[in-house]
Amino acid sequence: MAWLVSDARVFASAEIAENRSDRRRGLLGRTHLEGALVVRPCRAVHTLGMKFPIDVAFVDADGVVLKTLQMSRHRIGLPVRHAQIVIEAQAGAFDRWGLRVGDVIEVRDQDH
Repeated sequence: MAWLVSDARVFASAEIAENRSDRRRGLLGRTHLEGALVVRPCRAVHTLGMKFPIDVAFVDADGVVLKTLQMSRHRIGLPVRHAQIVIEAQAGAFDRWGLRVGDVIEVRDQDH
């Protein structure tokens, strides 16, 4: 398990999808998501076959949030230039967390 952290704020717990299989599967088959899913490397996502809408944040190599959006089910997103990481959460989570474009976010492993 990992944590999404910005400054002194902990946004949420996070699962990491780093290998090809985990990235391909993403949130497919799930009915909800507690916390967040971090997909890396990643520049684009889709919600084809998803069971719920999601918030999506595109993050660059320095941890800066480049773009956020909410995607309804069965959509295909465009790639975001310079994105290295995508953070996915249940729709509405970013508003609750106060996550905004320009925030610097860190994916902190629980072991650190």
